[in-house]
Amino acid sequence: MVVGGGFAGATCARALKTEAPRLTVTIVEPNARFLACPLSNGVVAGLRPLEAQSFAYGGIEGAGVRIARQAAVAVDPTRRRVRLADGSDIAYDRLVIAPGVDLDFTALPGYDAAAAEVLPHAWKAGEQTLLLRRQLEAMDDGGLFVMAIPANPFRCPPGPYERASLVAHYLKTRKPRSKLLLLDAKDNFSKQRLFEAAWRELYPGMIEWVSLSFGGRVTAVDTSTRTLRTEFGEHRAAVANVIPPQRAGAIAQAAGVADATGWCPVDPVTFESPLQPGVHVIGDAAIGGAMPKSAFTANAQAKVCASAIVALLAGAAPATPKLINTCYSLVAPDYGISIAGVYEPRGGLLAEVPGSGGVSPLDAPREVRALEASYAEGWFRTITSEVFG
Repeated sequence: MVVGGGFAGATCARALKTEAPRLTVTIVEPNARFLACPLSNGVVAGLRPLEAQSFAYGGIEGAGVRIARQAAVAVDPTRRRVRLADGSDIAYDRLVIAPGVDLDFTALPGYDAAAAEVLPHAWKAGEQTLLLRRQLEAMDDGGLFVMAIPANPFRCPPGPYERASLVAHYLKTRKPRSKLLLLDAKDNFSKQRLFEAAWRELYPGMIEWVSLSFGGRVTAVDTSTRTLRTEFGEHRAAVANVIPPQRAGAIAQAAGVADATGWCPVDPVTFESPLQPGVHVIGDAAIGGAMPKSAFTANAQAKVCASAIVALLAGAAPATPKLINTCYSLVAPDYGISIAGVYEPRGGLLAEVPGSGGVSPLDAPREVRALEASYAEGWFRTITSEVFG
């Protein structure tokens, strides 16, 4: 059984059915469609419709995977059963939990689920994405767009900076007197030199990034005035995008596979939980060591986990994997950058293979940046077709 029908869960279910067709594989997923986060910053910036992020589960059902359209609410690892929201339960031999992230609405004073309806996070694709887009469209030229960015770990490390870039693109073309202020709880971020070089080239004077050391960590918010408070002062926004700290999805907590960090430790070979035998955790919820929380990562971990489960069910030893991640970011519609890495189990975690991977060249010509933007689109079409098609 697989709990969660996102990139991790859906990939794992398909891979299990492909590698061992006689297995009965069930995805527990309450939503009729999956809304993908990669490229959704383009929805915020008015570059693509939300419908382009939406995928049904018909292709997965056609591959022989069963879909239980319920939410999983509890796990009994002793009896190996998952309880569903309607009160029924389902038995499993092996359980894969792929719940993605939950937003931690207890971490930032003044910011809860109600506050998110005023100061959207838009960190889960859907209505929040459209709310932030509408607020951006309604903002006066000359307004200040303020983003609060959390400390690591969180889903998609380059995501806030891609969003800032595409929002800047929108403002440059529609509301050129506007500015962006990025308040960050970190002193450095993924692809930083590439982003900052692109901002100087494409959006000079428009984006200000404030690091942790210079008072960037947001300590409280006031929805009534759209004010973000830091240790060094207050910032009143025309539009505020608050991305709160995150943790593994609620079912991971209920299943007892999350530790005190809020995330889920795993065996890096099998993705089995050391806290609950017979339960595997993949995707954003897992503690991936050096491997970032991304859709590419989720897809890679899911395939490794599926192969390991098939081996374990057959009484064989799972192979030691090597996993790949590539993360594309759009700085403008025709300007892409990327980071890649190769990872292997080492010291109980996933560690980067020495000398592997890397980032886009800092001095690449615009033709290369345009190619990378097209690669980002091509990757998205490929992964969604593979998983949901």
